[in-house]
Amino acid sequence: MRKHVMMTLLDTEQSYVESLRTLIQGYMRPLKQPDGGSIVDPLLVDEMFYQIPEILDHHEQFLEQVAGCLGQWHDRQTIGHILIQSFSKETLANMYSAYIDNFLNAKDAVRIAKEAKPAFHKFLEQNMRENKEKQALGDLMIKPVQRIPRYELLVKDLLKHTSEDHPDHSLLLDAQRDIKRLAEKINKGRRSAEEAEREARVIQEIEAHIEGVEHILNPQRKFLRQEIVMEAKMVGGKKDRSLFLFSDLIICTTLKRKSGSLRRSSMSLYSAASVIDTSSKYKFLWKLPLEDVEVVKSSAQATNKESIQKLISRLDEDLSTLGQISKLSETLSFPHQSLDEVIKDLMASVHKELSEKQSLAFSMTFLPTKLEFTTTSAESTFVFEFSSPDARSSFEQAFEEAKKKLAMNKDQWDPEFLKAIPIMKTRSGMQFSCASPSHSCPDSGCEVWVCNSDGYVGQVCLLNIKDEPTVEACIAVCSARIICIAAVPGLKGRDRGSEPFPNLGTLGPAQQQLHISISPSNLELTTQPTGPGAELVPFDSDDTDDEDSPSPSSTLQSQASRSTISSSYCNDEGPSSKDMATETTSSEEEQEFPAASSYSAPGMLGVGGGGRTNTESPMDGRAMRRSSRGSFTRASLEDLLSIDPEAYQSSVWLGTEDGCIHVYQSSDNIRNRKNSMKMQHSASILCILYLDNKVFVSLTNGEVVVYQREAGSFWDPQSSQILILGTPSSPVTKMVPVGGKLWCGSLNRVLIINTSTLVQEHWFQVGTDSSRCVTCMVSYGQGVWLALQGSAQVRLYHAQSWESLTEVDVAPAVHKMLAGADAIIRQHKAACLRITALLACKDLLWIGTSAGVVLTLAIPAVRSGTGAETLKSPLVPMGSAHGHTGHVRFLTSIELPEGFDVNFPPAATDSTGNQSQSSGVIDKNSQRRDSTHRRASAHIPAKTNHLVISGGDGYEDFRLTNSSETVGRDDSTNHLLLWRV
Repeated sequence: MRKHVMMTLLDTEQSYVESLRTLIQGYMRPLKQPDGGSIVDPLLVDEMFYQIPEILDHHEQFLEQVAGCLGQWHDRQTIGHILIQSFSKETLANMYSAYIDNFLNAKDAVRIAKEAKPAFHKFLEQNMRENKEKQALGDLMIKPVQRIPRYELLVKDLLKHTSEDHPDHSLLLDAQRDIKRLAEKINKGRRSAEEAEREARVIQEIEAHIEGVEHILNPQRKFLRQEIVMEAKMVGGKKDRSLFLFSDLIICTTLKRKSGSLRRSSMSLYSAASVIDTSSKYKFLWKLPLEDVEVVKSSAQATNKESIQKLISRLDEDLSTLGQISKLSETLSFPHQSLDEVIKDLMASVHKELSEKQSLAFSMTFLPTKLEFTTTSAESTFVFEFSSPDARSSFEQAFEEAKKKLAMNKDQWDPEFLKAIPIMKTRSGMQFSCASPSHSCPDSGCEVWVCNSDGYVGQVCLLNIKDEPTVEACIAVCSARIICIAAVPGLKGRDRGSEPFPNLGTLGPAQQQLHISISPSNLELTTQPTGPGAELVPFDSDDTDDEDSPSPSSTLQSQASRSTISSSYCNDEGPSSKDMATETTSSEEEQEFPAASSYSAPGMLGVGGGGRTNTESPMDGRAMRRSSRGSFTRASLEDLLSIDPEAYQSSVWLGTEDGCIHVYQSSDNIRNRKNSMKMQHSASILCILYLDNKVFVSLTNGEVVVYQREAGSFWDPQSSQILILGTPSSPVTKMVPVGGKLWCGSLNRVLIINTSTLVQEHWFQVGTDSSRCVTCMVSYGQGVWLALQGSAQVRLYHAQSWESLTEVDVAPAVHKMLAGADAIIRQHKAACLRITALLACKDLLWIGTSAGVVLTLAIPAVRSGTGAETLKSPLVPMGSAHGHTGHVRFLTSIELPEGFDVNFPPAATDSTGNQSQSSGVIDKNSQRRDSTHRRASAHIPAKTNHLVISGGDGYEDFRLTNSSETVGRDDSTNHLLLWRV
């Protein structure tokens, strides 16, 4: 019986593959021929057969494997392993999801082609007669939609005829699970995409029916209901109004109950006629975010009415008093015309105010059909009368539920979008690759180093966060693509086994200074003149640039041949700073390694032995020393004689495609295109990570090079170890520190390395597809998040037990954000969707995607005892309205220090706002307070201030529709996007 079921599988698979071949060979290829353009538009052909070639390739391979299995059939033959291999691949799920998401559009394309050209209709009829099974194009196109569930039935039949002790039984159970998961994922994706598209099109239709409103489309926004009401006006009686309630917004319009020509949306798949009254005309009055609107409850209404009655009584008293004043003024003999005019104007104002309050008091005699809204700032109040008590109650309930859901969602997505910064390309083809904040934070501003390349030139753009964030410079640093970047901190006091040496403060005018100049030939002692103007000045560097240097990456040979030490001694110690251990000025030298360091330990010992004793205050003395690379450091003489000052400087390491690491001190010398150190390797650099006073560098040949920093010295390129953790076909693609250990991703495995012994302690597998490698990995608390190559799923693992806790599919959230995009662009992005960047910051997991959408996910608490069954679920990612047109290339963050101010000038115009004379204060207030429309902040608080930065291709506001003038304007320009968290 098992063989009989297998024969059925083979027959059905052959029939399915034949149908797919008919679609390609009988329809797609003829229509794609040069003369096919006379039959149908080539763009419609692409839409009709979207993903069919990819699906055919997969099933041809599967058919070949099934046929081979049957050709060698015996009683203990297994088929489960073939099913697992074929149906556990995420690429298959992505292909089918993309095809099914596009299926309605494909059918629509066939219909349009038939209507446009009769020749296409004849072509379809002829092909149907010629194919073996006489199936129409529509019958063939539906087959991929129906195919996956049939595999479930066939596997179920196989299990029914497979005993539990058969070697295929457990494999079939796994295959059944994989196929079921695939079917669920496809169905979920289809429902999510259809729902998002329906919502987007309904909102676009509503926008088209309301005169004067624009850009209300938002991927996070859903239309809830429309209500025809009467507004009770203080003056002028009642007015017809229409209320449009959305998940985060309420819009009020005028209402004219007559038919007429209206603006219509170009999209016709879904119609607004099913959800709103399209027979009436609407004109925009005002809109308010739900978070700014409250329903006035009955107790509040009573209090409000009582206060209005008191105000009416006071106004009556004022009128009476003004009447008495008017009578008294008549008794004056002195001319009093001006006084009479003032009294008259004042009485008119009081009459007007009294009339308004009396009308308001009358309108507040509430019937069960009336509902009052007020803004949170109490600037405005509205009273609406509904058609029935049930309509009023239903609307109020929907309003309160929407506000509650909105508050819950805001807990998950609360970063404030600040700014989009375009980076103009100095060469065509430049793309971002990586970025990192430098550890140094000079007075001029905190810097983020952003790397971009075109394959021939590696460039670093310096983003200065001081004041208004700007890109200060874009500097070519090498002739290769920059793959990775890492900020490496300098030594701290505890790293050298003693307290950090004190900093030299401001020297007093009476302090005497001793200068010691050490050269290979002699030792010179000089006394610095004293006086009011005396101060410590570093020796001028002897370094010069090589004028014949052909490129910024060329090695500049140092001409410095000596170290220079400047020492001072005094009775009174100057003020010191606890925040800075050394003061250093960078030189412009570059050294290439492997080579011996010019810093000479024996020479330093000789200097120490030859120095004269300071009997006044030897320990309180300060010195200035120029290091082997020309930088100057001030500290105690004892410390300078034992410590390489450059060890205290932070540095930035750049890894390139040609196997070179460029090391820069985190200072201004990169602006002069000089790096402190350059190390060449035998393979491309994939990843650089600093951990436990070591720098780990992974190469494409499978090696991990470990550089160490000896106590009191700068990084020694000759002091390194090589770990063989992979092979050229399975190198370490990602490294992260987790609980003091080093986690390395190699293919779909994670290796856990002890950083002290440099020994692998454990490894585990991620997923079942060994062809996919770990491309993104971040740790947060006791959880580690990672994504595999080409995957749209992010997985969470426990840092201690290595247990897989959960898996989150970002596709539904991305589909929601793309719902308003052009159909072809949306389909392409959905088909190629994958995670391209991860960042964990402030309890949020940031997810960058190939579709340009930036998502956030509230990170659940992971404790030592947390397991898959105890983790809070489901985890739902939320999308930002601001993203990129193309891939998100990197995500990074920078924490600004206390007292560090960043200013963002307010945007001139809110792209989602609507200025209207009828909107008045209400619409302006909505622009100011609507959190979904925030474009800039006037000032960022200095304390605990994190900025998240996304770099990618182009900039896109997903709230705008295709018809917006700004769409496509920034597609080709690289952009940095900044959020505050």
